[in-house]
Amino acid sequence: MFILRSGSAMVVLLLYVDDILLTASTTSLLDRVIGILKDEFSMTELGSLNYFLGISTVCQVSTPMVTRTYLLVDEDDPDFVNPNLYRSIVGALQYLTFTRPDIQFAVNQVCQFMHHPRQSHYVVVKQMLCYIKGTISYGLHIKADPPSSLLVYSDADWAGCPSTRRSTTGVCIFLGSTLVFWSSKKQATVSRSSVEAEYRGVAQSVAELEWLQSVLTELGLVFKSCPVVLCDNISTTYMAANSVNHARTKHIEIDIHFVRERYSQGHLKVSYVPTADQLADFFTMSLSSNRFQLLCSNFGIGVPPASIEGG
Repeated sequence: MFILRSGSAMVVLLLYVDDILLTASTTSLLDRVIGILKDEFSMTELGSLNYFLGISTVCQVSTPMVTRTYLLVDEDDPDFVNPNLYRSIVGALQYLTFTRPDIQFAVNQVCQFMHHPRQSHYVVVKQMLCYIKGTISYGLHIKADPPSSLLVYSDADWAGCPSTRRSTTGVCIFLGSTLVFWSSKKQATVSRSSVEAEYRGVAQSVAELEWLQSVLTELGLVFKSCPVVLCDNISTTYMAANSVNHARTKHIEIDIHFVRERYSQGHLKVSYVPTADQLADFFTMSLSSNRFQLLCSNFGIGVPPASIEGG
């Protein structure tokens, strides 16, 4: 390896037999060095590095998972050769979700195959690692505004699992404008309609909300208004407010009565939110890059301001 320094500029040249890897602190300096080498030797410029000495370079990806990816068990998909490695990596990713809600859904997906990972599952894990490498400085911004209220977004991706047709519930709770809770979980039973899936999601959201309220009450926080649960299925919002029971919903009566009781007691409100404004989409499906980046911004996920960035 050869290094050339000129003031603050630097060139690094790595030579292995007749292969050269070259980088520099500026593009103009790099071009000048390449020109000098070409004047002295017959050489071919192969462009940006993507493969060197048996090692492939991996470009940064903009999302943890490919859009609309659903993991399943495919008998034709070969077993991953090192399941312990898979479990070790996914376990570390689970720990990371405590402060990185942007990988919560993807981690939830790969966790479902810990006992018998396949090669395609590990491909998704590698994409997550590439995403994390490119967003290594990301964090969750905690805003300083007064915690005036609790706002809950609840969503369900009806029958999203291709293997079981169970739905995935996504929940996120804001304290003021700061995200303080998030969750992505597969529902325990199959829902026969999107309304059922959404209502089961609302019931889970209310349960998480009650737990969070108990913690905040212990800390002495008092809110002037009751929490609002937002759902993008209008029929679900009607079920929470309507005291009439129907035969077609009796199999989910426990969830219905659980939410309706809290609603009638004035402990919460259940309101409709348009799908375009449903932030809990983040935790129910793999999104397009544009939608994913927009929701990251809404959640306050990103590079911290220079004024508070650690050294």
